[in-house]
Amino acid sequence: MTRTLAEWQAAAAALEFDGRPVIDGVRVAASTGETITKTNPATGAALSEIHACSDVEVDAAVASARAAYESGAWSRAGAGFRRERLLELARLIEARADEFALYDSLDMGKPVRESASIDAPGSAALYRFYGEAIEKQEDLIPVTPPGSTALVTREALGVVAVIVAWNYPLEIATWKLAPALAAGNSVVVKPPVEASHSTLLLAELAIEAGIPAGVLNVVTGRGSTVGRALGRHEDVDMLAFTGSTEVAKQLQQYAGQSNMKRLALEAGGKSSNLIFADCDDLRAAAEKAAFGSFYNQGEVCSANSRIFVEREVYEEFLALYAEAALAYAPGDPLDPASGIGSLVSERHADEVWATIERARTDGRIAAGGTRPEINGSRAFIEPTIVTDVPADHEVHTREIFGPVAVVTPFDSEDEAIARANETPFGLAASLWTGSLSRAHRVSQRLVAGTVSVNTVDALGFTTPFGGFKQSGFGRDLSVHALENYTDYKTTWLQWG
Repeated sequence: MTRTLAEWQAAAAALEFDGRPVIDGVRVAASTGETITKTNPATGAALSEIHACSDVEVDAAVASARAAYESGAWSRAGAGFRRERLLELARLIEARADEFALYDSLDMGKPVRESASIDAPGSAALYRFYGEAIEKQEDLIPVTPPGSTALVTREALGVVAVIVAWNYPLEIATWKLAPALAAGNSVVVKPPVEASHSTLLLAELAIEAGIPAGVLNVVTGRGSTVGRALGRHEDVDMLAFTGSTEVAKQLQQYAGQSNMKRLALEAGGKSSNLIFADCDDLRAAAEKAAFGSFYNQGEVCSANSRIFVEREVYEEFLALYAEAALAYAPGDPLDPASGIGSLVSERHADEVWATIERARTDGRIAAGGTRPEINGSRAFIEPTIVTDVPADHEVHTREIFGPVAVVTPFDSEDEAIARANETPFGLAASLWTGSLSRAHRVSQRLVAGTVSVNTVDALGFTTPFGGFKQSGFGRDLSVHALENYTDYKTTWLQWG
């Protein structure tokens, strides 16, 4: 049932907030006594106090995870047991989907209708997917000499650390946690300090679902403290991360400085969208381009924010794109009528706005380019379309993480491909064409983990998501994600 603005406001007013970490199945206070005031970026109102944990809490959480893993209560309980517990967790998430939606919306400014209709139910469904998948995995018996049998099994790694970004707090945590838990690992999560509440609720529901204490721990606080401690911890076997390329590189150093822990890093992106003149439906391409660049306030690692259009249809597309952008007008995140919500903070909005102002000087603002004040907050930015800037301008080269896109004409297929690949990132790309041969030819040459043809940013539970180059390595989603959290073990039996 779709709620009204008044109903969402009433539900938000009744919501309870607790910023304490969850270690060994219970809420605890940070030993530092320090907290970080979390405000709603869309209003500036204080929501809660997030406990700023230190190495003490990280050590306690890792020790709890290690003890839980070694006990075998989860790791050796069998796939059937883990399946049932993950299915129950999925049911509990669905039952409290509106709470999860409100936590993410109030924490980071995204429209609650999206959190309630996509993020929360999608997360529940993903726990169900991996719960069902673990009993469908197969081990190997390879050919060996007569008188011997070798069993090749995939084994859980042990203690997994998870560090996630704030743009999809519940969903991205689920992308890591569901396969890690399904495989039998124990986990310590550092949620983003900007949006911790949904992950903390998830940890409580895990206990309610029958997942043993210590299997899922949540340590709150700053990345410079908690993230660093997890990255350098000698008893963490593997670390999964979603965030910036800069932090991903730092985590690689931490792994090398400590115990060579395994890494799966989903880092930055600067994705391209190629519109060819033989596109069957230019309006559909423009509407999808608006979705691909402005959805979730443009705070999407795979946002298609670099749009290259064949010159023959450039002006027509630009007009249609500007028209489609109107559907993403910013507004109160609790209002179902809002196109997008607020950015994660006024400080982040300041950075995005400074980029727009520089683009205004160096090129042309074809649409948008305003910063409305809503509910007393300056964290809102209108979707902005930039044109006529040099190829090396920051709107082409830097991940802005806001509702800003640049549109550029091209004259040949080779030029379009070269421009699309002219970036240190390789997370996603899109192309629009009515030619099947061009679709195959161009997608083969685009350096991206996912290439969407005649759509944008396509993903699903059954297909892996991740990137090449400085967008990182390892894959989320699909059964392939289980490979991040397991490795091969050979058991050789000599019987003859």
